[in-house]
Amino acid sequence: MPHSCSIEQAVDHVLAQLPAHIRMGMPLGLGKPNRFANALYHRIKSLPDRHLTIYTALCLGRPKAGDGLQGRFLEPFLERVFGDYPELDFLADLHKSNLPPNVHVEQFFMQPGSLLGSTQAQQDYVSSNYSHAARDINASGLNLIAQLVAHDAERPDHLSLSCNPDITLDLLPMLEKRRAAGESILVLGHVHADLPYMPGDAEVSVDTFDLLIEYDERSTLFSTPNMPVGFQDHFIGLYASTLVRDGGTLQIGIGSMGDALTAALLARQADNERYRACLAELDGISTWKPLIENEGGVMPFAEGLYGCSEMLVNGLLVLLDAGIIRRKVYPDVALQKLANAGVLDESIHGNGVLIHGGFFLGPRSFYERLREFTPTQMAQINMTAISYINELYGDETLKRLQRRDARFINSAFTVTLLGAAVSDQLADGRVVSGVGGQYNFVAQGHALEGARSILILRSWRESGGEVSSNIVWEYAHTTIPRHLRDIVITEYGIADLRGKTDAAVIEALLNITDSRFQPALIDQAQKAGKLPKGFRLDPLFSQNTPERLKEIREQFPSLFVEYPLGSDFSSEERDLLRALNWLKSKFKLTELIELGKATLEAPEPGAFPEHLRRMGLDDPQGLREELYQRLLLAGLQATQAQ
Repeated sequence: MPHSCSIEQAVDHVLAQLPAHIRMGMPLGLGKPNRFANALYHRIKSLPDRHLTIYTALCLGRPKAGDGLQGRFLEPFLERVFGDYPELDFLADLHKSNLPPNVHVEQFFMQPGSLLGSTQAQQDYVSSNYSHAARDINASGLNLIAQLVAHDAERPDHLSLSCNPDITLDLLPMLEKRRAAGESILVLGHVHADLPYMPGDAEVSVDTFDLLIEYDERSTLFSTPNMPVGFQDHFIGLYASTLVRDGGTLQIGIGSMGDALTAALLARQADNERYRACLAELDGISTWKPLIENEGGVMPFAEGLYGCSEMLVNGLLVLLDAGIIRRKVYPDVALQKLANAGVLDESIHGNGVLIHGGFFLGPRSFYERLREFTPTQMAQINMTAISYINELYGDETLKRLQRRDARFINSAFTVTLLGAAVSDQLADGRVVSGVGGQYNFVAQGHALEGARSILILRSWRESGGEVSSNIVWEYAHTTIPRHLRDIVITEYGIADLRGKTDAAVIEALLNITDSRFQPALIDQAQKAGKLPKGFRLDPLFSQNTPERLKEIREQFPSLFVEYPLGSDFSSEERDLLRALNWLKSKFKLTELIELGKATLEAPEPGAFPEHLRRMGLDDPQGLREELYQRLLLAGLQATQAQ
């Protein structure tokens, strides 16, 4: 049985049992025992003769409220959503590049964009596939695992790794080998009262742990509120949904584009006539009709899907509730062959699984829904080792049978005209997030029979009034090399790049590029000798404009819901967020003169009294607050009809 102790006693035990250099691994994302991590961090800071290296990923910190309008919006929202969530103290120091010299934090994935300015975080980033993280951490000499776990009173001899079996399950057998060789290694658990108890592979013996914090953690679980899904994302989701084959396998990445895909799949199932009518309005859809018929479909799901995703995203749970995810897989080759042949009696074999996931993180409603599940419903989700999900080797025969017609759908922020994709790092070398499992899924898309890798991105972005293309001729960094190019989707359509010549790849990507950028890109490709001098773009794709897509959106409003999976924002907050995003996209917030011009035609305060009250601007005091009020009114007016 594990030793039960307080947090401070646990720190004492760790310091007494482990060598001078403590090498602690914590799960990525939600599963970190923050209070223990903080106590150990502060103790080590006061002991210059001791050293601490933390191996982890996705250190979660609540967004900074900031100043001005953003701060006025975020502060009450953050307080409501994050409550008493205990912040990671080392993360606060990491943001300021102020870790003490005897502490290092090595991450293989960062909260997107959050640590671009931290030299320590950038220097200690480890570029590694998610599936290799356990191997690399173990090779670094890991001697302490610390993790949040879940408890079920009806299972007193077990604990659940809950949100994070991903790397821990891969690490445990590695650590046992080193323990057998005489190394001192500790495993610490801290029960969080609100973590859902996940059965299956995530359930481990209580004896797995050497130390167990004696009281349950009851602070607010970190959540990721659903963000608005814009018109670009919705059209991306529509196109991606046409390539999902009935009876197949689905992996979805995190973010608003993933939410848009979920919404489109829901529409394909429950509002099929309107769904197909919208697709028919997209002029270029006939271009991709053969691809859609061969690889996907537009009719409702008769057999349903199986979910296999490193992250159990909120969208997968929504699709499960909607009955779209309903194809079961089995932990036995013989049973899976029978299931694939359609001759397995599921009433006899009750060990089928609908979703395999490695970790989860989501909005508050996501955690609440999981806690509402009956034991039977929960047994249909198997949280498991990341090696099982992200790789084919190990149980390869079974995995190939389970993952038929797989669609691995992940996002990128830039794609080159030759088909390379960028999703983790800027051109100057600064890491935005990390590779994670994206390469793993792209590789599987090529290795599995009937599978496709699909990368989704917005074709353009706007910041400070400047619009730029996300499809470029070249970029100084590559996450997915062009020899692994497969399918790319933007709001303007689908580019099937697999097995195509460079010239054909360039043309396919030009067809889904915003028309404002097509001429310059054609010129670059021609100058490089990659397009014929006489190349002419098909006129069908010369009308790739936001205005055309917005016109189609207005014809089918029910398919373009701003928050298709629900929202933590109030009605006024949704309006305010839309207005603030508009201001940010149109103006550089430091240029007060330009901003002032935007206020000239703003409505009177009486048009939006509740919104102004929410922002504390119903009775502005002084010139600054008066300017804030006028700016906000201008933004609200500009986005009212969106």
